[in-house]
Amino acid sequence: MPTLDDSVLNPNENRLIMDEKNYKPHEQKKEYNRLFAKLTEEQRRVYQDIIYPFSKWLLDIGDGKINEPNDGEVEIEIPEYLLIIASEDPIHAIVHEIYGKSFAKENDPKFFKRRAILSPRNKYVDKINQYMLSQLPDVYYNCEERRYLSSDSTETSDTTVFDDMVYSQEFLNSINVSGLPKHELTLKKGAPIMLLRNIDPKGGLCNGTRLIVTQMANQVIEARIVIGNGINEKVLIPRIFVSPPDAKFPFRMRRRQFPVALSYSITITKSQGQTLEYVGLFLPKLVFTHGQLYVALSRVTTRKGLKILITNEDGTCQNKTLNVVFKEVFDNILL
Repeated sequence: MPTLDDSVLNPNENRLIMDEKNYKPHEQKKEYNRLFAKLTEEQRRVYQDIIYPFSKWLLDIGDGKINEPNDGEVEIEIPEYLLIIASEDPIHAIVHEIYGKSFAKENDPKFFKRRAILSPRNKYVDKINQYMLSQLPDVYYNCEERRYLSSDSTETSDTTVFDDMVYSQEFLNSINVSGLPKHELTLKKGAPIMLLRNIDPKGGLCNGTRLIVTQMANQVIEARIVIGNGINEKVLIPRIFVSPPDAKFPFRMRRRQFPVALSYSITITKSQGQTLEYVGLFLPKLVFTHGQLYVALSRVTTRKGLKILITNEDGTCQNKTLNVVFKEVFDNILL
């Protein structure tokens, strides 16, 4: 049975819990009313005609109220103004829309802090990240691409000589699950990365923290924090031993690797708790869990910062996708 990492349950180490503890809804509502009272008539018309309809649409997606009645899974149509229509390469199209043509020459950390491309599955996230890394010129950053290979092993108490033969080094290297750094990690100076483990929560190095690579050595990476506590500080990230976050295997695996992943694109799950100015949602496959579509769409601060690219199996662009909301989840929520 899957088990939670202890740090997930510790409110002083889980970044999402820390963010929620700092959220004060009554004060937020009071501030909203104060600011709304200052709006001019023209600003109020803009709010009523543009901002409010978009906000209501988002809330209806979160509550599963679009195309009712439904049994928890329903196909919904995405407004045309949010769609990206790609005639050829969808990855190139969404990268161009969210990061622009000149992102490869961008060295302002705030540029990467403000945007991300989200997708429900790791394999699409990996494709986008590898595409974007390939666009970074080595000459511009005066730094060659560096490739880091992990050292993988199993706990000796969990295996026998026979197991060692079955669980070969090649097999261990091939394991790629959510929350586990890759066996082969390729980085360049200037690339955005995300932490996959808590290293120093008080210093801002929590699971989900985003950084920009500034220097690379054999056993340590230097990076600048771009979100959360310690923003703009340079930190050192060492190689550490990491195990898969849940018990998917009949043995306990250990991987010694830098606990980071490229973050031009991240999974919808990893985006929880983050606020972004520009979000691209890449959906070559449908969302598959409760509330996943709402989480992705609500990461963005404004309507104009959200773009969605939906394709079917042959790569043809679509304007409809699946929304999954099991309403019984809300039955026992105390308001």
